Amino acid sequence: MRITKAIRNEQLQRLKEVYGDTRTALNYTNPFTFLVAVMLSAQCTDARVNVITSRIFPRLDSPEKMIELSLPELENEIRDCGLYHAKAKHLLGTCQMLLDQYGGEVPRDFDELTKLPGVGRKTANVVRSVLWGYPAIAVDTHVFRVSNRLKLAVGKTPLEVEEGLQKAIPMEDWSAAHHWLIWHGRKVCHARKPDCDGCFLKDICPSAAGTKKANS
Repeated sequence: MRITKAIRNEQLQRLKEVYGDTRTALNYTNPFTFLVAVMLSAQCTDARVNVITSRIFPRLDSPEKMIELSLPELENEIRDCGLYHAKAKHLLGTCQMLLDQYGGEVPRDFDELTKLPGVGRKTANVVRSVLWGYPAIAVDTHVFRVSNRLKLAVGKTPLEVEEGLQKAIPMEDWSAAHHWLIWHGRKVCHARKPDCDGCFLKDICPSAAGTKKANS
């Protein structure tokens, strides 16, 4: 199947119709708690992150409070999260930097955000998009997988896919489309066993089983 601009537009329109009102699944109460939640979400489900944050917030809902913990203490607080050793170290480093350089506030600037320990391009894009409405497309595993399967944007790296999506999607829809693709990846286009038969995009998806067979 050749993916034309018209097909891409139809893919986006259908995704918008189904997932148009979706938002982040992470629970948060302020910019700091959202930053923490996003940092914890690497290689960890949002459901698990919400369990952890419901346990540590509001007790640790500011850098001033969290920095009071030792590294072993914070590791124990988030022990049921994947990569908790590294994440605890990054969180304490981020708290220290927020207090030393940003008055305890989460910076809005992309370059400033990515200076924080453990905050990369994806995390910075998510934070800026969700908290302050900046147009951004954060490419996580779901966005990467769904974009490549639909050929909405094809790439071998998250950055390549991000750049492809920026070309394929109008800027005013970047932030929303990030959520459409995530939710489609969670609900339908699973990593190991995608539900192609039940997918509302199967007739315009080059990776769908029926589509591939019809075009072979």
